[in-house]
Amino acid sequence: MTYTCHRSTSPIDWSRVPQSPRFVDMVSGEPGLLDTRAAAVWDDEALHVRFWSEEPFIEAHLTERDSLIFLESDIELFIDGGDCYYEFEMNALGTIYEVFFLWRDAYEKFRSPEFDVHARNALTFGGDYDRTGTTFWRGTHPRGIRWAFLDWDFPGLRASVEIDGHLNDRTQLSRGWWATVSLPWQGMKHLANGRSLPPTEGDTWRMFFGRFEKLMSGGSEVQPHPAWTWSPHGIYDTHRPEHWTEVRFSESPL
Repeated sequence: MTYTCHRSTSPIDWSRVPQSPRFVDMVSGEPGLLDTRAAAVWDDEALHVRFWSEEPFIEAHLTERDSLIFLESDIELFIDGGDCYYEFEMNALGTIYEVFFLWRDAYEKFRSPEFDVHARNALTFGGDYDRTGTTFWRGTHPRGIRWAFLDWDFPGLRASVEIDGHLNDRTQLSRGWWATVSLPWQGMKHLANGRSLPPTEGDTWRMFFGRFEKLMSGGSEVQPHPAWTWSPHGIYDTHRPEHWTEVRFSESPL
């Protein structure tokens, strides 16, 4: 699936920015239970992304940065850099979780103090799901293991949340919540993979736009959490850059 990301006006008028279709189940491709949509624009300074999540009962409790936000309901944005990729998550409180991943087979390309796996206490990572039997150590992706830098922060990142309703109050219905994130191009040098920063007409990047929902059924938490995404993967694993949405940049203003 391809999305055209236009140059933004200033200030950004999100009502004019084309939205994605309704997100679908990451595995089956069927429409998600709750409506979720995303949109993106860019300017010379940054990439700007906005999510809308329909949510009758908005809940978020984690407040510490880099908490495991995916344990709650969240929105997620990944950006592919070829031999690396970036993960961003945020809950309805605006609490952020970030990780920078390097594919192990490309580590020599990045070897530096910034990505010293010992000094930075990097962890190995094989994928989201089904790490059993022969795939336990390497996961199921053909490229195998990634190095995960949990303490990496995107330079100049800005993010915010708007609640359309009530937070952590199940006595009242809500409509949902907006999440907006701006990622400066100056922080994408490792993700550029030979592409221009800022982009030029026709440049393409792969990005993951997703939402995970914490649901309860019969007093128990539904596992795994329902995952709704812009582009389906056919597998319960967000870490599949080859399945992410293709974002094509256009110099044409909105």
